[in-house]
Amino acid sequence: MSLAPEPVILGVSPSGVAEVLINRPHKRNAFDELVVQQLAEAFETLKGADHVRVVFLRGAGDTFSAGADLDWMKRQGERSRDDNEADALALARMLKSLHDLPQLTVALVDGAAMGGGAGLVAASDYAIATARAQFRFSEVRLGLTPATISPYVIEAIGARNARALFASALPFDAAAAQRYGLAHEIVADAAGLESAMKRIAGLAVENAPGAVADAKALVRYVAEHKLDDHVLKETAKRIAARRASEEGREGLDAFLNRRAPNWSA
Repeated sequence: MSLAPEPVILGVSPSGVAEVLINRPHKRNAFDELVVQQLAEAFETLKGADHVRVVFLRGAGDTFSAGADLDWMKRQGERSRDDNEADALALARMLKSLHDLPQLTVALVDGAAMGGGAGLVAASDYAIATARAQFRFSEVRLGLTPATISPYVIEAIGARNARALFASALPFDAAAAQRYGLAHEIVADAAGLESAMKRIAGLAVENAPGAVADAKALVRYVAEHKLDDHVLKETAKRIAARRASEEGREGLDAFLNRRAPNWSA
């Protein structure tokens, strides 16, 4: 029986704070088929975990993720096109599972976030990077393209920035990632990430979980539709449903009576 550590570790605290850890520090937390599979399984578990309020994604050691494992890429290069397509589809579905989680998702980025690693950052709702974090979409240097991560990167940083970074394979630092919109805040070091994690977790448990899920779904809906009368009516329906919901009534009553709502108790 193998004594090798699990490449992905999922932990959930009693208060509903989840952490997904890519646990391959000896490989700079690079993806292979097992990492992709276990990340997908973790996200599927979290999808149905109503008690989870926030999901943090991080890498073990001093690297977030170096992207694809070179040994994995070599194996894929020796397989058929159909096998490669199935393998790539598994990665694409894993990223979508992260993107579609109902909870707030937060990437904690220290060290390198390259290729698919940067794709994980883009698929998260919020990203916090250390000042030393480095990013790169380096696929074209290998004769490849960042295809499976592209929907999330383009959503995060826009088409023109994506074209520039995909086609140039330009490395960029945390400050540039923040300017592009890939990272939302920068902290000094790993200790700063821990402090930010506690702060965001504290905020997350104050928010109504159903409202968080609906807010994320609202963004997806509005982003995918032209602003017309149909969108106006749909958004009106959504806020009306929220006002009439158990959470909406509880939140308003708590505010008017200056007490904590039941989801933050």
